Amino acid sequence: MAAPTPEQDHFDQLIAEDARVEPADWMPAKYRKTLTRQIAQHAHSEIIGMQPEANWISRAPSLKRKAILMAKVQDEAGHGLYLYSAAETLGTDRDTLVGQLLDGSAKYSSIFNYPARTWADIGAIGWLVDGAAIVNQVPLCRCSYAPYGRAMVRVCKEESFHQRQGWEILYSLSHGTPEQKQMAQDAINRFYGPALQMFGPPDDESPNSQQSMAWNIKRFSNDELRQRFVDMLVPQVEALGLSFDDPDLQWNEERGHYDYGELDWDEFMSVIKGHGPCNSQRMERRRAAHDDGTWVREAAAAYAAKYESHDSALISA
Repeated sequence: MAAPTPEQDHFDQLIAEDARVEPADWMPAKYRKTLTRQIAQHAHSEIIGMQPEANWISRAPSLKRKAILMAKVQDEAGHGLYLYSAAETLGTDRDTLVGQLLDGSAKYSSIFNYPARTWADIGAIGWLVDGAAIVNQVPLCRCSYAPYGRAMVRVCKEESFHQRQGWEILYSLSHGTPEQKQMAQDAINRFYGPALQMFGPPDDESPNSQQSMAWNIKRFSNDELRQRFVDMLVPQVEALGLSFDDPDLQWNEERGHYDYGELDWDEFMSVIKGHGPCNSQRMERRRAAHDDGTWVREAAAAYAAKYESHDSALISA
């Protein structure tokens, strides 16, 4: 085995000291590849994740709800842009990253391949999906790759608002009419399992988790984060006056954590492979939106080229 290079030694020292790796620093090819995949997948998820909620903007039950939901969807678009920018610092341009999403070679979070059937589902997405995102992403603020960590600070602040918005929707429904309370319960039943799967497969079946933790990209394993999320959810669902459809969910005094039932990992893998309820629809709409926006991108590029040429002429003069 070849001796470590000075560049490798410097990188290893940064990781050992829990310091930050900047774009100009040398990094192993596998580290760069892992981060590019993870950050791009995160960006894709933010962009695709706009769809189920955007579908409800025109059907929100009040002007206030409509304005809040519009702000949330705009936030998600911004998150995608932050993250694409962070991914580009690793050497892959945005057109390539977007192209990988559009041709199906890149993945996004499987949770967004489930439909939002009722207004209560918008609450469940905010509370459960964005809640899982917060638990997963707050440790990423300390990611060893500096641009990703910096982007996550703002993303997590905004996700906190999104989760509160979702919980408030469910609280209003669960304290409304019996029909509204049942609507909220049905939404929670639909999203509870898929939300827990957002942390990824069990640790013994997660091929990338251990190396990502060794590089300080991740700080906790999939199962550790999932357990933290479940422990957080139980008192919150009790405050809503609702429950989770999980007969195995109970406090384990010996472990000091809640036990919960086995998740449907066969369904999880099926959705990842493109067989979820909305996989085809999500990608069809994303491709259509990309095509519809061609003229905007071309106009922006022409405008930038015009002023770059003008500035160059002034400098030459």
